[in-house]
Amino acid sequence: MLAPSAVLASVAILGGVGVTFGALIALANARFRVDEDPRLDELADLLPGANCGACGFAGCRAFAEAALGGAVAPAGCTVMGEVELDDVAAFLGVDAGEADKRVARLLCAGGSDVARRKADYVGIESCAAAAAVGGGGKACSWGCLGLADCAVACDFDAIRMSATDLPVVDPARCTACNDCVVACPLDLFVLLPLDAPLLVQCRNLLDGDAAEAVCSVACTACKRCVQDAAPGLIHMDRGVAVVDYQQIELANPKAVERCPTGAIVWIEGRQFPVLDLPAGNEVTV
Repeated sequence: MLAPSAVLASVAILGGVGVTFGALIALANARFRVDEDPRLDELADLLPGANCGACGFAGCRAFAEAALGGAVAPAGCTVMGEVELDDVAAFLGVDAGEADKRVARLLCAGGSDVARRKADYVGIESCAAAAAVGGGGKACSWGCLGLADCAVACDFDAIRMSATDLPVVDPARCTACNDCVVACPLDLFVLLPLDAPLLVQCRNLLDGDAAEAVCSVACTACKRCVQDAAPGLIHMDRGVAVVDYQQIELANPKAVERCPTGAIVWIEGRQFPVLDLPAGNEVTV
């Protein structure tokens, strides 16, 4: 049994240690504390709260911090409508600014009306599941499987499935949040500037006639678009035409005129599709 003096000594030592560490913590807090802008909570409440990351920040609060510091304009949030954007700009006392709107684009036009099937997939209604089982049954193993993983992943209701089992993106709703890009097991979605008018809707893995035999809108690597476009704008990569979007200002409709299958399209000024049209009338953008 410990003597009373030993107990008191232990208590004194532990108490001293606690006081010492408490003082050190208080000192560190005073030395390294970062004062938070008192407007942060109010500004965060004005933002959509989607935390989608389309603005390039980890969430709405991180965007609010950047906006308060002047590092980003309110227009950097692509989810807000005009009214919300004006409210945020007025709160900050700055101009709303402008942002280059980006949207998700599908690199496939091979719907059920033009792409052949080699087998029927029976299983979980998921592109990821179908892709893991023999590629999902399409003869073009690179093409959209049409089971709507992208539409399910989209929190903004910006993707609907067409009558030919292709996802159709509504640019007005799309925030470029990247969820559809992540959800597609075949990497068929990319985020592109809304005003970029050229799009190659194919990720063909075959050559020429072999590709067209399984999908009538496949890129056949004929190189006519390369020849007709401005020098350097389009090149071939593993049998598929690729647009250099760093030079997209050089684009003109001539690049698509001689494409024998329609794999490359000019989308500027097109009417976006109505989803209840009969099969074959949709334009995938």
